[in-house]
Amino acid sequence: MTKNARIASVARKTSESSVSLELNLDGTGVSKISTTVPFFDHMLTAFAKHSLTDLTVTATGDTEIDVHHTVEDTAIVLGQAIKEALGDKSGISRFGDASVPLDDALARAVVDISGRPYLAHTGEPAGFEFHLIGGHFTGSMVRHVFEAITFNAGLTTHITVLAGRDPHHIAEAEFKAFARAFRQAKALDPLVSGVPSTKGAL
Repeated sequence: MTKNARIASVARKTSESSVSLELNLDGTGVSKISTTVPFFDHMLTAFAKHSLTDLTVTATGDTEIDVHHTVEDTAIVLGQAIKEALGDKSGISRFGDASVPLDDALARAVVDISGRPYLAHTGEPAGFEFHLIGGHFTGSMVRHVFEAITFNAGLTTHITVLAGRDPHHIAEAEFKAFARAFRQAKALDPLVSGVPSTKGAL
């Protein structure tokens, strides 16, 4: 099986934010992240590292109002870049499943590079969505990031928080579990010929 370069470069500019992103799905997890939202930088760095995706992100926006626009638009661009880099999805494993602990927290993610956007996201403790992680990143943004990535990349994603008390740990476990599941799903499988679907397309 010949391996084609699975890279993408996507930019998005609105009145609320400006995002420039480059990725290589067959990288080693090297990243250079600057979104002006420190906790989100931390999560994207973890995603790159644990999915073995080389990722460069530069983003700015109206964070004086809220981090929402910058984070959402960056996640949209990441999803678009993933979709572009995957190409016709020929030769991929397609499915990935990972459980990741972080001290008190435990999260499971299952990813299907299906071409059918769907997110099932459960288990975050009551009140998590209102917590300001690092004093600036609202817990509700965690689900919102996965929604934006999933719908723009064309993934079916199930994320379940199985345990957790510390909001930072819960969020980070979710991102790392998603990264590890995505790493499996995007991997090229030498036993797969063509697109892994009975329909012949994903």
